[in-house]
Amino acid sequence: MTISANLGFPRIGRARELKRALEAYWAGTISANELEEVGRNIRLVNWDLQKGRGIDVIPSNDFSFYDQMLDTIEMLGAVPTRYQGVVGVSPFDRYFAMARGTESLSAMEMTKWFDTNYHFIVPELSPDLTFEWDGKRVLESFQEARSHGITTRPVIVGPITFLRLAKVKQGAKSALAYLDDILPVYVNILAALRDAGAEWVQIDEPALCLELEQEWLEAIGRAYRVLSAAAPRIMLATYFGKADDKLANLLSLPIGGVHLDLVRAPEQLENILDAWPKGKTLSLGLVDGRNIWRNDLSQSLTAAEKVVERIGPQNTQVAPSCSLLHVPVDLAEETDIDPEIASWLAFATQKLDEVVVLAGAADEGRDAYAPAFHDSDDAKASRRASPRVNKGGDADRNVNTARSLRSQRIEAQRDLSLPQFPTTTIGSFPQTEAVRQARATFKKGVLSAAQYDEFLKEETKKAISFQEEVGLDVLVHGEFERNDMVEYFGERLAGFLFTKKAWVQSYGSRCVKPPIIFGDVSRPAPMTVKWTTYAQSLTQRPVKGMLTGPVTILQWSFVRDDQPRALTCQQIALAVYDEVVDLQAAGIRIIQIDEPALREGLPLRASDWQEYLEWAVKCFKLASSAAGDSTQIHTHMCYAEFEDILPAIAELDADVISIEASRSGMDLLDVFKRSGYANDIGLGVYDIHAPRRPEVAELKGKIESAAGVLKPEQIWVNPDCGLKTRRWEEVKPALANMVGAAKILRNESIR
Repeated sequence: MTISANLGFPRIGRARELKRALEAYWAGTISANELEEVGRNIRLVNWDLQKGRGIDVIPSNDFSFYDQMLDTIEMLGAVPTRYQGVVGVSPFDRYFAMARGTESLSAMEMTKWFDTNYHFIVPELSPDLTFEWDGKRVLESFQEARSHGITTRPVIVGPITFLRLAKVKQGAKSALAYLDDILPVYVNILAALRDAGAEWVQIDEPALCLELEQEWLEAIGRAYRVLSAAAPRIMLATYFGKADDKLANLLSLPIGGVHLDLVRAPEQLENILDAWPKGKTLSLGLVDGRNIWRNDLSQSLTAAEKVVERIGPQNTQVAPSCSLLHVPVDLAEETDIDPEIASWLAFATQKLDEVVVLAGAADEGRDAYAPAFHDSDDAKASRRASPRVNKGGDADRNVNTARSLRSQRIEAQRDLSLPQFPTTTIGSFPQTEAVRQARATFKKGVLSAAQYDEFLKEETKKAISFQEEVGLDVLVHGEFERNDMVEYFGERLAGFLFTKKAWVQSYGSRCVKPPIIFGDVSRPAPMTVKWTTYAQSLTQRPVKGMLTGPVTILQWSFVRDDQPRALTCQQIALAVYDEVVDLQAAGIRIIQIDEPALREGLPLRASDWQEYLEWAVKCFKLASSAAGDSTQIHTHMCYAEFEDILPAIAELDADVISIEASRSGMDLLDVFKRSGYANDIGLGVYDIHAPRRPEVAELKGKIESAAGVLKPEQIWVNPDCGLKTRRWEEVKPALANMVGAAKILRNESIR
């Protein structure tokens, strides 16, 4: 019998129960036991759902209170020394200290999980790091499910991926040199699972889809020969790309099976199938775990039937391409979506159904599941023929993307009269309960448009007044009218669909509702001019126009899969271009086009980067090319490794780029200096995600350190990200200290 399997399920809960519980715990309004109970309920509901839908292999330990890599850090005892003294009443104290920081400790670095919009906590490898087994949660999760009547396949992050993604601190040995240190810990965990009755364990190794050096390839075999001796049968899960170039390494491993992502890399199936060893299980990732489009069951069944014929149903599993963490929970929650468009979609729950149908049809034939195949074929035909999808956009519009030389722009922008170390923020200010409540009542029709406008005007006035009072040099309007930096724009662009409850986790308690790009994109009307010009009318200081860039809108949406992503991005870029034209015509002299997702869009393999970077840079330059010499273009990027794409960042030619420079210990500045980057850089001098307030002396030290690396005239000073998730009582003193530090340094340089 062909087996239906799942690699992971969304852990936020159908109604974002985890988000609410986490934020209540952090606010001190619920206890650690109450938080644990919320987690337990989510796990039980998820297991029951998967069992009820007919999934044969159900995962455990795919739940996390913050992040699976942070869980792995704890599981291995790889806790950085600075957190080891964090002891409190709750077992969560140290865990959340690493994720979020404390009043006295900064948080660990956070960056994107491969090329997704999910963020993970980056492990640190330091000279004094020791490893010690703490497999409590993975073991308890398996036992909890079994006591609930469900035998699961536990999931853990593998040693190769853990070390490949870790950050090597100064003085430490190479990442791979730690392999011998962590393997005994993995062995203990796997042996405990085996002794507890686990028959299989899923070890996630998405790093195997990267281009790996020979020493890493050799380490795969060394690691899994050690682990397999102590473990239950191992399902080695590769995803987000192809792993068939490591065919010899994979097939020689003494493991139970291998999972392949056949959505991202369908071509690898034939290569690996020809050499598939007898008795080993092949897991087919046929259902897209990262996008929300309905599966083409007929096409997927062809692949499944081929595998079953070659290696037998007993050695075949059908699964999503990766964990379903990256998609919303259930399409049934979206009752207001147009029925035709809804027929094209599948969320996590529906994807379970697709997996079950494909596994069953691979054994019994498609006729046994005729209604499902009929609906799938109809949806495919409907989408292809729909005039809503292909409207004939203006992607071929001829636009001159060349801007004047930077030196000419500097001269044209001198009348902005900015001081040394100019201060600004990234864009958003706190979305208070009052702001969220006003938006909700407006959407329900309780608050009229005029009343909502008045509310937003008052919030904007208060934000401008505060910024003037604290002494910021370049102001923002605060974005009180915006729900999300991508969703807000998508709601105003043709070709986008919006949901009400289709939340996915970005990190920790941060959830987003990515828009769905289903058709050609265009801008029917201005999107930001009203509130930007209103804010500018309240002050003599420059107010930035705040736009989200085309690459980020693309990356943070569920993107149509029926045309090249580059073409969709170009359509979005033209819409942003039109917005720049209108902002500039309205007198806005500084415009920020945020591209925090530029780095995450990189293909996993460096050999594929050039093609992506060419069209991504082209789209940013297209969007910003409407700006004249006297209009200053900013961009913002956060929580990513930039060193390997600095030539592309330089090619964007933004007048100012703001970066995260707090969690990474300002290390990025050396990278920019070595590359000869000449444009201005906004230092993200404090971590907005941590609850601690940065002091003046600390911030002054960071700016001084930067001035020792960069030219002082290159340096802007700002937080590392937008402030929408913080409270005003945190924001006000932090920004006051930031501005104070910049002013002290200005005065010192004048003297």
